[in-house]
Amino acid sequence: MIDTSINSQLPERAILVGLITQQQNETKAKEYLDELAFLADTAGAVTYKMFLQRLDYPNPRTYVGKGKLEEICNYVEENEIELAIFDDDLTSKQVANLENELKIKILDRTSLILDIFAKRAQTANAKTQVELAQYQYLLPRLTRMWTHLERQRGGIGMRGPGETQIETDRRIILDKISRLKTELANIDRQKSIQRKNRGKLTRVALVGYTNVGKSTLMNLLSKSDVFAENKLFATLDTTVRKVIIDNLPFLLTDTVGFIRKLPTHLVNSFKSTLDEVRDADILLHVVDISHPQFEEQIEVVNKTLSEICGDTSEKKMITVFNKIDAFSYTPKDDDDLTPRTKENIPLCELEASWKRRLQNEECIFISAKKQINIDKLKEILYQKAKEVHTMRFPYNDFLFQKYDQELDQ
Repeated sequence: MIDTSINSQLPERAILVGLITQQQNETKAKEYLDELAFLADTAGAVTYKMFLQRLDYPNPRTYVGKGKLEEICNYVEENEIELAIFDDDLTSKQVANLENELKIKILDRTSLILDIFAKRAQTANAKTQVELAQYQYLLPRLTRMWTHLERQRGGIGMRGPGETQIETDRRIILDKISRLKTELANIDRQKSIQRKNRGKLTRVALVGYTNVGKSTLMNLLSKSDVFAENKLFATLDTTVRKVIIDNLPFLLTDTVGFIRKLPTHLVNSFKSTLDEVRDADILLHVVDISHPQFEEQIEVVNKTLSEICGDTSEKKMITVFNKIDAFSYTPKDDDDLTPRTKENIPLCELEASWKRRLQNEECIFISAKKQINIDKLKEILYQKAKEVHTMRFPYNDFLFQKYDQELDQ
């Protein structure tokens, strides 16, 4: 397995670098860097400073311009920085040039996420998926591992062996990728058999952006002890628990969280994990309502779900706005005549607005941490699961009606 870990006993000092472009304005660029800082913290690094530059497109040689690179270089030397993390994927040429200029370790967003995945993976399934993603990431970047030969261009016979070694490494990695894909195909078959063995029980999957509280909600509904932490990608392995609400049993699945700028090959590597989402009857889309960019996070999740499942219209969806206990807003002064922004909207208005927007779907505002509105969520979940159950077992409908009548009495 490739070791891309940046773990050490002491946190590494890091700087973050991003760009303001035509596709990404300053506000969004800062938001991405804030998320990158959270990723760095999850991986065990300490962010000392963030650098932003306005460019039409990334510099093909060093990502940033010459002047900004000099500024970064001076800061790195003065503050003994050990690691530079860039918010976009870097080419092998960019990484080699940046390492040569800054004399420190260079990571991009994908390699940082891969490091976190490698640290979080616990089961053989997750470890295999991470290893496959690591090799797929490394394959097009092999050339930078042999840049030391460029300093010996005059040496007879030196260029050929270098190219030969790169081809040898490429063949080795391609063989390992093929082997890992075979292993994952076997895991897929095993998982498929496991899902079939669960019978026709209703399946509910928790989906959402990373760090929105899915695992906390899982623990609350299933009375289990799934690992939950205020870190990105705290849960990497799929967890399935049997849950019973009143008299109705169903299966509840916790899945890996999604994130912005997640490369396609990473999503593909976790296909077997996300098959649980594809096979689910009901999706519980958990949203962090306290996050300033929760609407963009919803779009990211919906886009990723469409890539995984295709058309999700046939699945029953419950949108769960979590963390209402952490929600805050700034009321406008009476003499403030500027247009109101989403930062000025109170929770009650936000709730009414989203219930109108999601009129064809169930929508509820809760706090898993403070256990606010959990009983109401269970009621909604019970009704949705009952609809699926009675479709599969029509003869049970009479029993449900009798049970509901007894509850009303």
